[in-house]
Amino acid sequence: MFHPVELVVGLLVVAVALGVLANRVRVAYPILLVLGGLLVGLQPGAPPFTLDPQVVFLLFLPPLLYAGAFRTEWPEFRAQLRAITLLAVGLVLFTTAAVAAVAHYAVGMSWPTAFILGAIVSPPDAVAAMAVTQRLRVPKTVTTILEGESLVNDAAALVILRLAVAAVAVGTFSLAEAGTQFLIVSAGGIAVGFLGGVVAVRVLRWLDRTDLADTKTFITATLLVPFAVYLPAERLHVSGVLAAVTAGFWVGNRCEAVFRHESYEEARAVWEWVEFLLNSLVFILIGFELRDMLDTFAGQFTFPELLGHAAAVTGAVVVARLLWVFPGAYVPRWLDRAVLGVPTPYPPWQWVAVVGWTGMRGVVSLAAALALPERTADGRPFPDRDLIQFLTFGVIFATLVGQGLTLPLVIRGLGVEPPPGEAGGDRAG
Repeated sequence: MFHPVELVVGLLVVAVALGVLANRVRVAYPILLVLGGLLVGLQPGAPPFTLDPQVVFLLFLPPLLYAGAFRTEWPEFRAQLRAITLLAVGLVLFTTAAVAAVAHYAVGMSWPTAFILGAIVSPPDAVAAMAVTQRLRVPKTVTTILEGESLVNDAAALVILRLAVAAVAVGTFSLAEAGTQFLIVSAGGIAVGFLGGVVAVRVLRWLDRTDLADTKTFITATLLVPFAVYLPAERLHVSGVLAAVTAGFWVGNRCEAVFRHESYEEARAVWEWVEFLLNSLVFILIGFELRDMLDTFAGQFTFPELLGHAAAVTGAVVVARLLWVFPGAYVPRWLDRAVLGVPTPYPPWQWVAVVGWTGMRGVVSLAAALALPERTADGRPFPDRDLIQFLTFGVIFATLVGQGLTLPLVIRGLGVEPPPGEAGGDRAG
């Protein structure tokens, strides 16, 4: 038996090796990490491992979301707010419904559990989106929309999931209550994040300008900020995701103006290392989970049946996004012209197609599936829990590896490049 520390060290060794290989072959490292974790986990001598969803939600997610928002420039995010909202809320709802229909009619799941699956796989992953697009020469507008969508769509998906799970576990559901709760959870998370961001800037500036904290203490304080907003928000039953993202926006767009350059650069270097460490462990553990899922289905489904169900659900996820992005991009601009008389420019269809093909799922979907309760309120086993988890892994694997590997080919085939004078390609962080 491996000690947990030995397991973590071994996984980090694999992560470093795969990271070097990813740089060598110029492939986004999450793709190789998932494949590497899958291959390692399927080896006969590999130790059993179960990823605790609470570790993902409480340890991995806050700093990764915060760091992503920290690097995003608010003026650019605000300029694309309508497009981001249509994807982060509208597309999440549309994908949830599309997946639920396929899961009900093609897989045979009940409507409540089908909607649970839809909510789990509906949001693209922030970490995957930023890691995959980081190396690609695409217009900044496209990267802003993709990263902005993936930063805030988890809030909508997790609220839908919470309501769907309650409907299955308790047996009650109210559409009016669902809408009200979504507004409260979202507004509450933004409020907590804004307040936390304001306090964080003042505290960090005070630490940076005085001699009370050395560099190590200052950097440690910066690492605590995402947890200082995420955890209270979750305790208040509002969106910790939006709290971390809001605080990241607020602090990130003010840090260079209020902190000393030396402090900022040293903290940035540490944050980049922390991001790589967390991303590496998360994505390699995604692949590691598959063996336990396959063992669970022994005797329940044949492997071809499982692959067929996973393909059907993945197809629904991909097609729903492609069906949504074109009307979502052009109809609002047509309304601007026809109703308001504002000549809002239409984006090139090639840009929209790239946004449509960049819908990789990741750790939030996996953690949400693993966090499903084992039993309902009356003590019955939670229906289709194992099947939901396997299908979620199938969607993650197919979108992250399949779409992630083919995205550069799609971009080159469509001739998508940054406009003249705009920097493209490898971006810092």
